[in-house]
Amino acid sequence: MASRALLTLALCATLPLAGCSAFRSYDSELTATSQHLATGNVGEALTLLEKNNKAEDKDLLYYLEKGELLRASGDLAGSREAWRAADRQVFEWEESVKADPGKYLGEFGSYLVNDKVRRYEGYDYEKVMLTTQLALNHLVENDFDAARTEIKKTHEREAVIAELRDQEYLKREEEAEKKGITATLKDLQGYPLETLDAPEVVGLKNSYQSAFSHYLSGFVYEALGEKGLAAPGYRKAAELRPNTPLLEAALSDLDQPRNGEDSDVLVVVQSGLAPARDSVRIPLPIPTSNGLIITPLSFPVIKPDASTPKPASLTVDGKSLALTELNSTDAMSRRALRDDMPGIILRTSVRAITRSVAQKQLNDVNPLAGLAVGIASAITEGADERTWRTLPDSTRVARLRLSKGEHQLELAGQPVRIRVEHDYQVVTLRSIGSQLFVAGNARKPAGSSLQASATPR
Repeated sequence: MASRALLTLALCATLPLAGCSAFRSYDSELTATSQHLATGNVGEALTLLEKNNKAEDKDLLYYLEKGELLRASGDLAGSREAWRAADRQVFEWEESVKADPGKYLGEFGSYLVNDKVRRYEGYDYEKVMLTTQLALNHLVENDFDAARTEIKKTHEREAVIAELRDQEYLKREEEAEKKGITATLKDLQGYPLETLDAPEVVGLKNSYQSAFSHYLSGFVYEALGEKGLAAPGYRKAAELRPNTPLLEAALSDLDQPRNGEDSDVLVVVQSGLAPARDSVRIPLPIPTSNGLIITPLSFPVIKPDASTPKPASLTVDGKSLALTELNSTDAMSRRALRDDMPGIILRTSVRAITRSVAQKQLNDVNPLAGLAVGIASAITEGADERTWRTLPDSTRVARLRLSKGEHQLELAGQPVRIRVEHDYQVVTLRSIGSQLFVAGNARKPAGSSLQASATPR
């Protein structure tokens, strides 16, 4: 059975399937797309995205990337449409998990299929950040009710993920023991362990809960007058990012009377791009019927984005305000990989053992078939490098009170004019490379500086 399955994979791999994900370099595709984005050529980035996704059945990544590109172009309606298509795919995943988690884990834990040829379902943090970005889109247009819907969905999604990961951990431990796989992350000699063991990675509670998402939920509920729901959002954000004055102030100020003439403004600055994933070959001891053999196997590594400096502050009406980082996609991505590595090692090891046995059996019967399996293995074996690349890397915020009317912001030397009209308002700025993208109530280029007051909160 194992040899028949691997021979099938060999035939698949040697067929001219240009669209097969085994032959696709997602890293190269999105590097080129991101380069257009970093120079302000959003139209070219969108054209390249379409060129690389000609299949009628679009995958999750296509809609995730398209939504972010359209958002950068200022097309918020188109961005929402793309992200809703992505959200429908994530919803289908949620329903399959809730209906039969055991079946889902069994299919996902299949050992014969390389991770990079599976249907892409998104990493946990991507699923959560999708609804967070959707909420931001609504808030830019001051639609707090629609944002509330996305916030609620975020909390529900986190609960589904938490329950599934608990079950996955137990199943993985059982499978590793049953198959005699004892290799761990520390056995990967030459692997950059320090990137996964960094304090900002191990300090995260998990890979999918974001202090920014929960702080944003608190702000939305507060703006809607639902302080009883705002408090848990602020409290959870403070738990995820302890010793952060901005988060502590949000909770303590919740019951304080506010000046109805001023607006409570949340400035959200998202910078950079999510890190890429690459593949590195590491020798790993594999148990076989002839004893341990050292086999070079492919494992994913994180490549951080270096295109954009993280701004530490911005200027509002001539006053400098510090920005507080509430989300690092780079850290979440590395934490996701750290948590996934035991399963990746297990699946890769079992696949290597099965392939070794099958190839030996085929060599004994038909050396050409054995050669075909070897060639196919070399082509298809490699770490999965797919990930939502246009997702912002860093999300930083500043909260302040502003009088109604026009105000001037400046970020990294680039001026932006905003108009404050509501009691609660969200302003979003996105920096990539040397480009600053704005939407909604923000516009550029700005006119002359205004001499209005900004009071930090």
